[in-house]
Amino acid sequence: MKKTYLLLTSLLIITMTACQNQPSYESLTDYPVYKGKDLGLTYSPESSSFRLWSPAAEEVKLNIYSAGNGDNLEMAYEMERDEAGTWLHQVKGDLNGKYYTYQVKQNGQWLQEKPDLYAVAVGVNGQRSMIVDLDETDPEGWQNDQRPALANYNDIIIYELQIRDMTIHPSSGANQAGKYMGLVEEGTKSPKGLTTGIDHIKELGVTHVHLLPTFDHRSIDETRLNEPQYNWGYDPLNYNVPEGSFSTDPYNGEIRIKEFKQMVQAFHRNGIRVVLDVVYNHTGQTEDSNFNQLVPQYYYRQNAEGGFSDASACGNETASEREMMRKYIVESVQYWVNEYHLDGFRFDLMGIHDIETMNEVSAAVRAIDPSIFVYGEGWTAGASPLPSEQQALKANTYKMQNVAAFSDDLRDGLKGSVFEHEEGGFASKRPGLKESIKFGVVASTQHPQLNYELVNYSKAPWAAEPSQTISYVSCHDNHTLWDKLTISNPDASEEELIKMHKLAETIVLTSQGVPFIHAGMEMLRTKNGVENSFESPDEINQIDWTRKERYQDVFEYYKGLIALRKNHPAFRMTNTEAIQQHLEFLDYQGDNFLAYQLKDNANGDSWNQILVLLNGSGLNKTISLPEGNWTLVADGNQVNEGGIRNTGRTITIPASTAYILKR
Repeated sequence: MKKTYLLLTSLLIITMTACQNQPSYESLTDYPVYKGKDLGLTYSPESSSFRLWSPAAEEVKLNIYSAGNGDNLEMAYEMERDEAGTWLHQVKGDLNGKYYTYQVKQNGQWLQEKPDLYAVAVGVNGQRSMIVDLDETDPEGWQNDQRPALANYNDIIIYELQIRDMTIHPSSGANQAGKYMGLVEEGTKSPKGLTTGIDHIKELGVTHVHLLPTFDHRSIDETRLNEPQYNWGYDPLNYNVPEGSFSTDPYNGEIRIKEFKQMVQAFHRNGIRVVLDVVYNHTGQTEDSNFNQLVPQYYYRQNAEGGFSDASACGNETASEREMMRKYIVESVQYWVNEYHLDGFRFDLMGIHDIETMNEVSAAVRAIDPSIFVYGEGWTAGASPLPSEQQALKANTYKMQNVAAFSDDLRDGLKGSVFEHEEGGFASKRPGLKESIKFGVVASTQHPQLNYELVNYSKAPWAAEPSQTISYVSCHDNHTLWDKLTISNPDASEEELIKMHKLAETIVLTSQGVPFIHAGMEMLRTKNGVENSFESPDEINQIDWTRKERYQDVFEYYKGLIALRKNHPAFRMTNTEAIQQHLEFLDYQGDNFLAYQLKDNANGDSWNQILVLLNGSGLNKTISLPEGNWTLVADGNQVNEGGIRNTGRTITIPASTAYILKR
């Protein structure tokens, strides 16, 4: 009886001690903040240290596996509670090549086994983290990899692409179609011998490629890559790991890392910078996500009922204003810059994030290299509990430092609303949009000649400087420009549609700000009328390189426009004051006709004056030119900086056409 009493007393003491060691928190915001930089795996050949932040957990298991999938558990360890809500365990010996997961017990229940939130490598389908020596994933010459030169953000010209789309069509000529290495395979040709892939991008002359989500996302089953599958990738799984379906071997976590680095290295070698599309605003799963299973609820915002709020329209939204989520985002972009030499980030649904987080992101990456560019969508997909004055919305862009936002004002002003498929825009003869185009031309900044009340969406300037505006007319979302013009102008001929297309893109490429073009627009890309192709098959999303052959004159025109912009800094003024001083709108009659001049060797341009004439009407327009000897350098068919022809005092601009002149 005495022994039994002593045993029960001992068990009671142990239980009470465990309860006393278990922290109690009133709310999620009471969780302690861990300031260290060693969350996740710290690897050496002598030992591996694992640190997980999960303050409310009662117990945490660390599981070691021999492979990224299958029944091959080698060892399970109980992790020890450590400082500031973290759990720590160190395993002696060299675990290189092994895989691991965590499992958390909270409120008396064991939750699902999940990979490390800070995983830098994973197995197939991202279900287990991988232990790697990252130095072994560096391609030859990686330490000597250099970012291409960039003097100012205004010099950027962005080309948005999806890796698979670029090479999956047989006409791409790529040997590794749809893969990282296929995208940067040099020497590929279309059936008629025109450049494709990276050679095409280089020939076009853009400065940056923007990769649609290329971190590890969850919709593609990497064990069934021999079957038709497609997804853009806006369903995040592992934020700090490259997507496996673009690699030559998704089972070996090291392969995708090395091939991603080789891709970046090849772009840099060809003078092109690389931007990653990042989706920190929501996770691909909600209740079952890695975040929610390892630290329940903390990383997400809650609605008034205590459930998941959903400003992303994807089931959840992350809480960037909470310190550990902000820390996660900032450290993640730093990791991509340092490990993968990335040159910029495009934030999906940036308006879900708070302004302070975006400013910290910008400061963190610019501390590594001040030429790294950050931009995003200044809107949400639904209501958020975060107050609007704290959201990184387009209207709040001026509150952010070196962060840019997309101009839907210019986008829809040029082609019509993306939500009204049959609605036209300035480029397709719709009246009433002149002020919206002027707003785009000055990159959403303050300009004395604008009537902001007449701008389609924004009734005030939202960019403090021109580099805070992304000028565009189309992207992966919604219809391609060609399809939008076709749908909204059912009676137009192909010749008329091409003129509208060129007019719209000419305005994008000659406006102040940072121009952004959708891959394939230079060959009149079509998705056969599909508006939202996020999971459409290759037949819809692929770049058909025979269109470059068919519309080679269109390609040459856009190539010439890009060269014109790069050769003439007047189109790339670096501050609002310069635009106010050197960009003057001219007073010509006509609701769908707009003219402006870039004067007095703007931004150090070799041309004293540049005249841009934009005829969005369906009729030819004859005007008298300002005094001086003018030379036509672009006429909608060709760009010739030496001069197409000299003009007299009057000139006729054809319908749906842009003219550019110099003096």
